[in-house]
Amino acid sequence: MTSKILIVDDDPSIRRLLAMTLAFAGFITEMASTAKEGLKKGAYDHFDLILLDLGLPDMSGVQFLERYRQDEQTPIIVVSAIHDESDKIAALNAGADDYVTKPFNADELIARIKANLRRVPPAQEVLTLLVVGTMRMDVPNRIVSIEDELIKLTPKEFKLLRVFMENQGKALTHSWLLKAVWGVGYQHETHYLRVFINQLRQKIETDPARPKWINTESGIGYRFLG
Repeated sequence: MTSKILIVDDDPSIRRLLAMTLAFAGFITEMASTAKEGLKKGAYDHFDLILLDLGLPDMSGVQFLERYRQDEQTPIIVVSAIHDESDKIAALNAGADDYVTKPFNADELIARIKANLRRVPPAQEVLTLLVVGTMRMDVPNRIVSIEDELIKLTPKEFKLLRVFMENQGKALTHSWLLKAVWGVGYQHETHYLRVFINQLRQKIETDPARPKWINTESGIGYRFLG
């Protein structure tokens, strides 16, 4: 079934460019020029994914995310000319699934869209087996293997890796990861994260200095790739 994507951007030329790019890739699109219009369309219609600009005329993209995320979990990719890392972090912490900077590369954008669409699980599905590339995680039995070789992990390393595998391809901020793995109150304890990322890389990476699985997003956090 063809995926339907909502484009929320106040620049008509960008909306047309995005619509054309997505049409060539086989997607159906609808457009909104303001945050309020985007929220209204999102409330009355089903979209498989949303492309969101941060610089909207009636409210910020972060405000849009905070309102939309109260009810919906549709994947949202921010597509914005804002390069400031603090804005990227704010958007990701507010619920964005990924971030692409304008001017964007069409092939990269389509790849990010397809990756986010693949990650949407069926409703109410409880995943007991996670598979990313050659890595397999048996969740209830707490078994991890790469190319059928067992990897011994501590409970915290297992939890961190599980969060990564469940969010494959997404840019995850330091504070989001700390809250997801350690809980509320640990969002600023970045040294915890650095230590466990280094430990995990030593166990799962062929060359920890050139990681294949856990990639650093400079100034933001990490992205887990297959």
